[in-house]
Amino acid sequence: MNVDAHIEAVYQDICRRNPGEAEFHQAAVEVLESLKPALDRHPEYAEAGILERLCEPERQLIFRVPWVDDEGAVRVNRGFRVEFNSALGPYKGGLRFHPSVNLGIVKFLGFEQIFKNALTGMAIGGGKGGADFDPKGRSDGEVMRFCQSFMTELYRHLGEHTDVPAGDIGVGAREIGYLFGQYRRITNRYESGVLTGKPVGWGGSHARTEATGYGAVYFAQEMLATRGTGFDGRRVVVSGSGNVAVYAVEKVHALGGRVVACSDSSGYVVDEDGIDLDLLKDVKEVRRARLSAYAEARPAARFSARGTVYDVPCAIALPCATQNELRREDAVALVKNGVVAVAEGANMPCTPEAVAVLREAGVLFGPGKAANAGGVATSALEMQQNAARDTWSFEHTESRLAAVMHEVHAQCRATAEEYGADPDDYVLGANVAGFLRVAQAMTAQGVI
Repeated sequence: MNVDAHIEAVYQDICRRNPGEAEFHQAAVEVLESLKPALDRHPEYAEAGILERLCEPERQLIFRVPWVDDEGAVRVNRGFRVEFNSALGPYKGGLRFHPSVNLGIVKFLGFEQIFKNALTGMAIGGGKGGADFDPKGRSDGEVMRFCQSFMTELYRHLGEHTDVPAGDIGVGAREIGYLFGQYRRITNRYESGVLTGKPVGWGGSHARTEATGYGAVYFAQEMLATRGTGFDGRRVVVSGSGNVAVYAVEKVHALGGRVVACSDSSGYVVDEDGIDLDLLKDVKEVRRARLSAYAEARPAARFSARGTVYDVPCAIALPCATQNELRREDAVALVKNGVVAVAEGANMPCTPEAVAVLREAGVLFGPGKAANAGGVATSALEMQQNAARDTWSFEHTESRLAAVMHEVHAQCRATAEEYGADPDDYVLGANVAGFLRVAQAMTAQGVI
């Protein structure tokens, strides 16, 4: 079999069958381009149609979500759940509530989740979901009514052995609580393992809130260690100021680095003394204000609504906001200013053109499916605790998280060296390592 022709045919089929889903196309081609050495060595996977099956979700759900706002007006949103692949375990992946959510974005996220979850070494498959609902500016009552309507349709597809959602953008502890309450009400079961990201008081895991941001920093630390260095004394830029970004800042500071800039949708703030974490949490988590409020409260800081956070010189960049935020021109600016490592805390925040610039310049680059695997890994640890009716300490859970990220890094590096000769090619390493684990399971289970 001509592997190049096979991969191209699969990609063309994806584009034909999923028109207009640009993010899904982008995620698929990034993976497919890496798999030639794996398929050259394992032609049986091509012959078994593994790629074709991997790229087609096992199930795609689209449903209406009607709800009533505080003025009594009926509102209608669209809900999604894409259950992509369950060869390794129940579908696992977050729910995103944001106006930009559409089927293509959910499929891109779910496709990435297959390989990310495989890299953790845990028994979880890949899925993703959400709705084009914006919780910002909505009252607690409105969010509750929306979540109840959303779960009234979705509950029949969930279960601790079937599909286990978590949070994502727009879905935090409040939303998880309302979703779980409605699931419990409808099913008459206290099945705590059916949702992760719960508050610690009723089945949640310590360190889950911090896990994605901490994990991205741990992965970056592992990459830096291959060059005999670390975070100590290094300038760091973090994009975003949500959950992932805030806890990435926290862990960087704990490891001796200095985060000098972070951002939100209105612009970015620069604080040469290092971002004040307590103030940042107050502005973003308590007051839910724009970052300009940070600069107003801290005279040494400056806020800018022009350019991007990547214009700020740094040695390490952690993009933790959203997909395709770091573009080619941003990568050029980072390289010019001496960046040595970039680890994706968000899902696919770097465009393909930006990744090419970084890799050509010899910058250590950790793709999201590896670098931000800490969130889903800790969700799987939450599932373990729920199944055992157990609770672990923060320290124990964080130590498990650190061990998982160490192993993900080692796995990516070893696979890159084995299949591509360059151990620094984390993109190839992550994609091939994740693919091989899923392909082996799919082959063993037959054509389903």
